[in-house]
Amino acid sequence: MQVHEFRKLSARQLCGDTGRLQQHWVVMGISGGRMEAEGHLGPVVAYRADFRVGEVSVQLESDRPSDSVLGSALEPFRIAGESYDIRIRADRVPGLCQPRQKPLFDSGSVWRLYEDGCGFQFDFNVPIAGEQPFKRLLVDKCFRRATIQANEECFAAFPQAKEPLGYPLDELLIMHRLTQEQAIELHGVGIVGPDGASNLFIGHSGAGKSTTARLWTSLHDVEILSDDRIIVRESENKIFMYGTPWHGEAHFAKPGRAPLGRIFVLEHGEGNVLTRLTRSQMVAELFARAFVPFHRHEYVDHALSFLERVAETIPCYRYSFEPDERAVERILNFRD
Repeated sequence: MQVHEFRKLSARQLCGDTGRLQQHWVVMGISGGRMEAEGHLGPVVAYRADFRVGEVSVQLESDRPSDSVLGSALEPFRIAGESYDIRIRADRVPGLCQPRQKPLFDSGSVWRLYEDGCGFQFDFNVPIAGEQPFKRLLVDKCFRRATIQANEECFAAFPQAKEPLGYPLDELLIMHRLTQEQAIELHGVGIVGPDGASNLFIGHSGAGKSTTARLWTSLHDVEILSDDRIIVRESENKIFMYGTPWHGEAHFAKPGRAPLGRIFVLEHGEGNVLTRLTRSQMVAELFARAFVPFHRHEYVDHALSFLERVAETIPCYRYSFEPDERAVERILNFRD
């Protein structure tokens, strides 16, 4: 086996809170995502996968190779990680009880959020899996350490329960982590044009994001980072936009980034009219199309503060457009 690194860790770090090993162990090698460790009770094997979305690096670790699979959406975002912002332990449990307390937030569909003394608990439910949550995410309040518990009782009826990072868990984790950084996720399509200009077109569902992505790719050689979800963040004293795994109808999702040049707020209209927005208008329009955890006022304050920073740096326009090639040429020929 090729040895990539040596380090000492505690069994608690490897096994979470299970306490199955109390001794220290030494990593003997990492190869192809498989980690071998040796302790006083014999060898322990762990499997690991690393990925990065919007400069947030995540390490997923499990005893089973099937529980460290990223899935087709996250696979293009895989990295050979040496460091990470979030460390996740994936486990299987025989069952998950329904919480007794009221949720801090209810999405009205798949997930509910609860608070405990040391962090948060996300429970995921679907009718086909029964009354129990099919999966649970336990995470600290800084969104640095997490455990995913997959409910084995639900596997037969709902095989997707075996996927540790299956949507929407992956997006919820990244979205909440962004509250700790100078970054935010927006409903938008990020396009690097044939002239090298990087434009972000934001809009609600139905505003024309996927249509815009298809128009640009049909007419020019462009790079589409995403046609539905873009992360905007400050890095190296510049504002960048990043592709995400969570695509729209046009299915564009890439792990690249580009320095952000302009932002356009999409709406259907006539004449391909551009209207410059004031800073306060821009913050309001961006916030209305942002993914913000509203269950904490400090997360909302953080989002508004960062969007004000973006508004100070990046010009923003309302774009009332018609879905044809003239809409593309209008942007290519536009000068501030």
